[in-house]
Amino acid sequence: MRIDLHVHSRFSQRPSAWVLKKIGCPESFTEPLDIYRIARDRGMTHVTIADHNRIEGALEIAHLPNTFVSEEITTYFPEDGCKLHVLALNITEAQHADIQNLRANVFELVPYLQTNGIVHVLAHALYAVNDRLTLAHFEKLLLLFKNFELNGARNDIANAGLAAVLDALTPETIAALSAQHGITPQFAEPWKKGLTGGSDDHSSLHIARTYTDIPNGRTVEEGLAAIESGGSNVVRCASQPQTMAQNFYSIAYQYYRSKFHLERYAGKDILMKFMDRALCYTRHPKAKDGGQLLNKVYLFFNTRKQTRAQPTSTNLVDLLRHETAKLLQADPQFVLPQLSGREDVNHNEDRWFDFVNQVSNRTLINFANHIMNHLLGANVFNIFHSLGSAGGLYGLLAPYFIAYSLFSKDRQFTHAVCRRFDVRPANPEDLHERVRLAHFTDTFYDTNGVALTIQQQVRVARRNHKHLQVITCDENDPAQPGVKTFAPIGVYDMPAYSDQKLYYPPLLEMLRFCYGQKFTRIHSATPGPIGLAALVIAKILKLPFSGTYHTQLPQYAQSLTGDAAMEELTWKYVIWYYDQMDAIYAPSASTRQELIDHGIKPEKVQLYPRGIDIQHFRPQKGNAFLDRRYGLQGVCKLLYVGRISKEKNLDLLVDAYRALRERTDQAHLVVVGDGPYLADMHKALTGLPCTFTGVLKGDDLVGAYTSADVFVFPSATDTFGNVILEAQACGLPVIVSDQGGPHENMLPGKTGLMVKANMQADLVAAMLTLTKDATRRRTLGAAARHYMEARSFDAAFLKMWDLYRSMPAERGDAWLKAAGF
Repeated sequence: MRIDLHVHSRFSQRPSAWVLKKIGCPESFTEPLDIYRIARDRGMTHVTIADHNRIEGALEIAHLPNTFVSEEITTYFPEDGCKLHVLALNITEAQHADIQNLRANVFELVPYLQTNGIVHVLAHALYAVNDRLTLAHFEKLLLLFKNFELNGARNDIANAGLAAVLDALTPETIAALSAQHGITPQFAEPWKKGLTGGSDDHSSLHIARTYTDIPNGRTVEEGLAAIESGGSNVVRCASQPQTMAQNFYSIAYQYYRSKFHLERYAGKDILMKFMDRALCYTRHPKAKDGGQLLNKVYLFFNTRKQTRAQPTSTNLVDLLRHETAKLLQADPQFVLPQLSGREDVNHNEDRWFDFVNQVSNRTLINFANHIMNHLLGANVFNIFHSLGSAGGLYGLLAPYFIAYSLFSKDRQFTHAVCRRFDVRPANPEDLHERVRLAHFTDTFYDTNGVALTIQQQVRVARRNHKHLQVITCDENDPAQPGVKTFAPIGVYDMPAYSDQKLYYPPLLEMLRFCYGQKFTRIHSATPGPIGLAALVIAKILKLPFSGTYHTQLPQYAQSLTGDAAMEELTWKYVIWYYDQMDAIYAPSASTRQELIDHGIKPEKVQLYPRGIDIQHFRPQKGNAFLDRRYGLQGVCKLLYVGRISKEKNLDLLVDAYRALRERTDQAHLVVVGDGPYLADMHKALTGLPCTFTGVLKGDDLVGAYTSADVFVFPSATDTFGNVILEAQACGLPVIVSDQGGPHENMLPGKTGLMVKANMQADLVAAMLTLTKDATRRRTLGAAARHYMEARSFDAAFLKMWDLYRSMPAERGDAWLKAAGF
């Protein structure tokens, strides 16, 4: 006997998913006779239908061979309204009426089922139907029910975890639970449980993918008796979030197909044919080669005429129609297999995922470019329409967001249950309190301090066996351990930064990756598009979300645009973004206070330890790199290393250096780096002794530090300034401003000099003092190295890892707290 014990028909009319409620869609559209036909086609010997609290669907096929009437009962724990679903098998109409009168209280329902000899099964036991399920509820369920379902629509991690817990039960465990909850099981050997399987199908796509196999049951009576005696096996095909999402799309499509009679176009439109095959169950007669050729010709002409006219840039419907036609023309793999009959895609949720992903990505690029053009042009009010349309697009992706969220909740509750009973499932997850961190960044391949720090973190994490995975976007993928690089769906060239690009991340692909990698925490190093993707993914997967505040974006916005209103607008966005986090890590006390002053709660913001590779950045005796390469012997070399951009106050450095040269001819400025201000700075220093080296890396960069005499960093907007650590580790005295984070990483008067921000006279005086006093330079440099020796990168990283570990294992939703987290 092979039977799918959990299938829904069109008589299940009250959807639980909000995305279906929103459009007024029933929970299923499958005709009962179609269920019978599909189940038998797929090898089932018997068929039943289990609609929510209704039996009309099962009665419609009751006259057919090897069928019986069932229902899925919605019942509750009366003390708190926790909702449960129970399958009642082989019932009569009179029993159905009694069940409906009793189902409000599980403690009344279960005795009735037992007294009347009705075989019943607790469906999807680890799924919190209305988010009220706790460990205590589950313990009571072990005492109330003998049979449990492995559900084909839910997370298979939950199925494996449930099976492991049930298999580990002992008489002692049941006795302890009975004493704790005051419930005496009303069946023999309550530690021995029966298992059944059902697809929980609502769309017709997945009927019989999971089913119950009963080797010694040929009749209905024999089969049900075998279930009660533990003689049933479950054959299951694991579902993924993509499977559930495809179900949602299928139900919604069938709803609109019926409501607007779209079947009229099924034979005339390529997209309709594709949708019918991908989202409805149909049998595919194989076409002859001639039919394939005609379909290809039809596809070519039909899609070409739909891609000729360009839609308006912010009209969602026009964009979707246009981009879908372009995709079908450019990538006929989505259509030709269905038209030719060569491939049945009814179960291919991955192909549907790829289709939705590509169409949504193509459409989103239009919105993103439109928004960025207006934003950088300070046309703030013009972006609202685009934002609304983009929001509509993400509404269309809601089935995936819901599916991944539900699967994550199942996974988290399953972990809690397995820890409670000290078991590991057959396909084990890591149930220990191990940190698995996804670190999102948009600057991993750049040469700035943030990128270099994250690169070093990856190396240290691997050395110390910490699970750190950097997630970023780039047009090239060097494929290195610990880094997942996604191809961007689009690239925006920043007008003010010719060498900087803004990458639009593939959200659905990142979501699928993060779920599959079983991350326990999400961390963002950017509030940009990649950081927004991190925020969305953390919310969907219900994971703790933290971030580092690296860059003073509001000050940068003001510096680049000269518009105080743009700075204020950027502050509003930055505060909104970081306020979504469970923890914010600031690189300096001044940066922390700045966030607090703008409205972030103080308890959210922590200082995080920063270190330096003191083995790589260290003094080297006799190093004369700048002398050998650039012929700078006999002068005091003032060094700047970093991005060549105006927000670093380099125009102030230019003016100060010009004033310094009027007072001494012993100073020579060396500028290491690249950036948008390079040409202007070069021009401004024409006629003065100044060396531009370009970007230096590795030993050359260390050589520049160790062969210089003074490090000058005039920026007042840096949150940290990693180059300050590098210079001091190389034994170089530093000159920094009293604003921003850099001055917190040196000892004023001991490892360098601190000057008043944006004051040319102060900066000139400090440079002149150290230019003329070689003895003081050596004293400050030696103290700087000694200061850095206590700040090794490995030690700082491990301290940071402890901060990650101190966050909760999952987000603190109320139901998770009640579940034991």
